[in-house]
Amino acid sequence: MPELHELLDGKRNDDRSVEVGDTVRVHVRVVEGGKERVQVFEGLVISQHRPKQIDGTFTVRRITHQIGVERTFMFGSPRVDRIEVMRHGRVRRAKLYYLRGLTGKAARIRERRAPRPTAAVPATS
Repeated sequence: MPELHELLDGKRNDDRSVEVGDTVRVHVRVVEGGKERVQVFEGLVISQHRPKQIDGTFTVRRITHQIGVERTFMFGSPRVDRIEVMRHGRVRRAKLYYLRGLTGKAARIRERRAPRPTAAVPATS
């Protein structure tokens, strides 16, 4: 039987492309009483820890009724049903903890967009 540290040293094989600065929608399975339902938590990814490992985590922050709420999710957790990336943010930091002190428009992140496809110009001869 493999040891715990051998299991945790493995790499993730799924293609969840979550990056810091992305706005994500995390679908989490919640058990209330005897029932299980899916709860959606939407917010901004402010940090990642060991994103390529099985035991890696990411922290999502959202503002609800003028109160900041942060939740930390594990990439390999069976409670995380799926992760949807709503938009990609353009950031220059690995951790966005400075957003905790900002409110309103100051806390916005610019969107990272793909470059426009250029049309092929026919050559004149």
